Amino acid sequence: MAGFDRAACGRRLAEGAALMGLVLEDDKQQQLLDYLALMHKWNKAFNLTAVRDPLEMVSRHLLDSLVLLPYLQGERCLDMGTGPGLPGIPLAIMRPDMQFTLLDGNSKKVRFLRQVVMELGLDHCHPLHSRLEAYRSQAPFQVLTARAVSTLSELLDVSRHLRDRESLLLAMKGRNPQQELDELSADYVCHVMPLSVPFTDGERCLVSVREPEKVENSL
Repeated sequence: MAGFDRAACGRRLAEGAALMGLVLEDDKQQQLLDYLALMHKWNKAFNLTAVRDPLEMVSRHLLDSLVLLPYLQGERCLDMGTGPGLPGIPLAIMRPDMQFTLLDGNSKKVRFLRQVVMELGLDHCHPLHSRLEAYRSQAPFQVLTARAVSTLSELLDVSRHLRDRESLLLAMKGRNPQQELDELSADYVCHVMPLSVPFTDGERCLVSVREPEKVENSL
């Protein structure tokens, strides 16, 4: 594929994964590169991402998504506003034991995701074309991810019907979003973790938000 150097991308991915302390099995690396190749190909017509350089895609898309791996919980994950599948697809490749629902309101991006799921055999991935507030699920999700989508208060508001007290919201941000945190109710339990993504500049952090367990008053 013109402009896509698979070997160079593979070296960058392997080096980045090693720096993150991530064990990347060969079959998983090949799937990640297959996904990257599809994104690079479809990006020309579908404008999936503003990042055009495949090597930059490795760091800003693949590695940036994989930093969430240690924070996943449960069996079902909802990736809100997934776009071209970030962070959902890279996480799903690494966690075939979990079910991933990839939600986006852009029909072209969802069409791309369905092609990715088919070509990579990701039967545990379910791309859906819907707005978050309109989507309904039979059961709450244990973890909900969001990458550069809305403010924390907006995310919590529109996903309220998809969470319960055990659910964990993982929102990827740039700088520490203190103003967004200040806008939240004091009832939420929030943690901000700095993220280190190899080969990228600028600050990155992860905000985890959970509703507190109900405490019964005792006399």
